[in-house]
Amino acid sequence: MTPYIQVVVTLADRTSAEQLAAQLLEQRLAACVQISACTSWYRWQGAVEQSEEAVCTVKSRRDLFPDLCLAIRKIHTYDVPEILASPVIAGSESYLAWLERELRPPEESA
Repeated sequence: MTPYIQVVVTLADRTSAEQLAAQLLEQRLAACVQISACTSWYRWQGAVEQSEEAVCTVKSRRDLFPDLCLAIRKIHTYDVPEILASPVIAGSESYLAWLERELRPPEESA
């Protein structure tokens, strides 16, 4: 298993997703953020809801997850933002090396 993770975050719209992506990349908490559109169906406060959302798939590292969560919560508008991390079990050597070069060095994590 690698030290890398993919984090899924849903936001209310593409503009919010782009703002999040820019901040995470600027802070080197993400090496890449992919943004796509989705329709979400969910239960919220006892009712079934449906909305159009933007999904960010964030490429990062496990040790950065606490800082990543803090950065997301600072700008996220939802009461309960979706922040789900999945381990990257394996990847191409060249992609993982690029990912490592673009992320904040481990000693800078807090």
